[in-house]
Amino acid sequence: MPLTAPQCRAARALLDWTQAELAAAAAVSPGTVRGFEAGRHVPHRASAAALRRALEAVGIVFIDAGPDGGEGVRRA
Repeated sequence: MPLTAPQCRAARALLDWTQAELAAAAAVSPGTVRGFEAGRHVPHRASAAALRRALEAVGIVFIDAGPDGGEGVRRA
């Protein structure tokens, strides 16, 4: 499942991370996170994967949309 901008924002909120902190953890530019979350662009596949890996590494679990609700995130 690809990472969505709302999931990215929600995951950061659960962690109380700034966009800059996520960017540093994922080794991407802060502008990549800022632009993605604002809906200005979709990050390159490698950048999106790096963001997701960084969040999963600290306990974020991504939830797919299903018949009982939409996509989301939770802490492991």
